[in-house]
Amino acid sequence: MDREYLVERRKLSRRVTFWRALTFLIAFVVIVGGGFYAAGGPQMERHVAHIAKLKISGVITGDDATIKLIHDVEESSAKAALIVIESPGGTVTGSEALYDALRKLSAKKPTVSVVDGMAASGGYIAAIGTDHIIARETSIVGSIGVLFQYPDVVRMLDIIGIKVESIKSSPLKAAPSPIESATPESRAAIAALVNANFEWFKGLVKDRRRMDDAQLAEVSDGRVFTGKQGVGLKLVDEVGSEEQAIAWLEKERGLSKGLPIREWRPHGLAERWGLAENAASALKMAGLEQIGSALEQLGEASRAHVLDGMLVLWHP
Repeated sequence: MDREYLVERRKLSRRVTFWRALTFLIAFVVIVGGGFYAAGGPQMERHVAHIAKLKISGVITGDDATIKLIHDVEESSAKAALIVIESPGGTVTGSEALYDALRKLSAKKPTVSVVDGMAASGGYIAAIGTDHIIARETSIVGSIGVLFQYPDVVRMLDIIGIKVESIKSSPLKAAPSPIESATPESRAAIAALVNANFEWFKGLVKDRRRMDDAQLAEVSDGRVFTGKQGVGLKLVDEVGSEEQAIAWLEKERGLSKGLPIREWRPHGLAERWGLAENAASALKMAGLEQIGSALEQLGEASRAHVLDGMLVLWHP
């Protein structure tokens, strides 16, 4: 009995050792594989033929990470680029930088944009940077215009008894200012800048969408339109979604059918895996809606804090 007991114990010990070793090996492969993917796995996928999918979302500032990402797609083995837009716009210069990057990409590879929910103002500038625009029927497009806003706290300062003195080299230096009432001259100076940027915006739309003056005037009063309305107004090429975008690339640009779609993200690990967005969604699913919403607002605030100067932005 003792001998049989010892034999069984040895067999059991061998089984435990085997499963421990197997578990360790699996964990090692998972950790090493995860680290490899985080360090450069997605880059390996980008060296094979595919359709690159990029998302332009939130406030547009022309940040370096987004511009570099578009440049990387331009230099990659991607056969085309699918640009998904969900943006109310942003700064004029940021939108210009994004537009220029998308035009350079379009010069090398076919591009198509899909308005997932909104491509207004600067978001629409991004859309016309691609070869073809597809929008959902109920999405929002347009808002062709330029905005400059500043607070006027002169009356509030008078109420609380604060007076701010300024010594300026000329009357229009730092004008308009929130601590000084705007003069006709300062208003005219800012209006000239707004109009100059507005003419630039309209020129892009007229050229890219092949509009005459009457058609341009109809859509450039600052209004927004639905995707379906946008088709009739030449702001959008067709109503649809990503499925129609892929079909257009295959039919009009001769792409091979069945090419895989690879989503490209900025190189940072948090941005690549969408950690902030995923964390906010997880908190909401767990019933912590307020914390999740606060996290989303914090992310938006971190992008919006640079919104100084001229804006191409729509938000009710």
